[in-house]
Amino acid sequence: MIKTGLEILLESQSHLLKDRRVGFATHPPAVLPDFTHAVDALLQAGVQLTALFGPEHGFDSSGEDGAPVDHAVDRRTGLPVFSLYGKEKEPTASMLADVDVILFDMQDVGVRFYTYISTLYYVLRGAAAAGKAVIVLDRPNPVNGCVTGGPILEPGFESFVGVAPIPLRHGLTMGELAEHFNTSYGIHADLTVVPMQGWMRWMWFDQTGLPWVPLSPAMPHLSTAVVYPGMCFLEGTNLSEGRGTALPFECAGAPWLDGYRLAQDLNALELPGVRFRPLNFVPSSSKHAGVTCQGVQVHVTRREAFDPILTGLHLIRACMKQAPAEFEFLESSWEGGRPHFDLLAGTDRLREGLLAGEQVEDMMQDWIKDLEEFHQVLQRVALYS
Repeated sequence: MIKTGLEILLESQSHLLKDRRVGFATHPPAVLPDFTHAVDALLQAGVQLTALFGPEHGFDSSGEDGAPVDHAVDRRTGLPVFSLYGKEKEPTASMLADVDVILFDMQDVGVRFYTYISTLYYVLRGAAAAGKAVIVLDRPNPVNGCVTGGPILEPGFESFVGVAPIPLRHGLTMGELAEHFNTSYGIHADLTVVPMQGWMRWMWFDQTGLPWVPLSPAMPHLSTAVVYPGMCFLEGTNLSEGRGTALPFECAGAPWLDGYRLAQDLNALELPGVRFRPLNFVPSSSKHAGVTCQGVQVHVTRREAFDPILTGLHLIRACMKQAPAEFEFLESSWEGGRPHFDLLAGTDRLREGLLAGEQVEDMMQDWIKDLEEFHQVLQRVALYS
């Protein structure tokens, strides 16, 4: 039976919060197995919550991708809700004036550019600067803690979708990331991690027995998280990644593509653990909103064999070959500066390689040695076998 850090805290570690004013950084997926939200569970346990902190999408997870979130007041509890995805991404001294310890409980998706890990990084920094303690309640890496993949972020490509030099698919839990950030990057916050009980690195989320709650508006299902490490690359292009549909990141297309031809070309590659089906769809928001797109749905047939990064790059390459005049990489990000694709990748190597017609498998050879070295980091901070 798997128990999250939240359950362990409530059952046997509540002394960590005794007589302390608690600021709570969290979101809707932070629930107990019976779906009781962490805020309710803590209040019922007599914890003195004095402030709430929300990541991208907000404390209630209703905000759109990349949209700034304002400070607010939680109507149910009356507690102030400080946004860590607005003007400030790091908690300030004024936000922490009535806080002795920051409690952090968020469900990650296992990928560097999913910004909840960036919020964790900045919570540690803000807490260290203000002399406040941090307690991280651990939760599973939903796409397992054994597999790593993708390039390690290079210097000069740091952003809120790439806050530290870790692989694209990092294989760590939030608790392990907290330990890594805190020790490897000189943050040195007063950090305590409350580990899970019973979780094993080989487990996918649906093998834990824990309830899945959508992690954000475009991360509704575990199947979304499975394809996300590679399909999110489409955000850096003028292809629709399925935002504004019922299948975000599980479908892709554009008005100027031939979906049947695209599916045939991709299936001919015989990529491991995946098949592609022609699909027409009309996004209700984001790119090509209200316009019929032709493309494909990504069907994962063997999860253990499937490589989402290999798949995402091949899909982009196939679209480039089919429609070279229409396909584009976006020139910049909502953060400004470098092309968004490069910020997601953590390097310009992939975009430049695709433009030069390089083979995807050849580009992927570049990060094998880096991943082997990162596994030594993983072993140093690993809390689970």
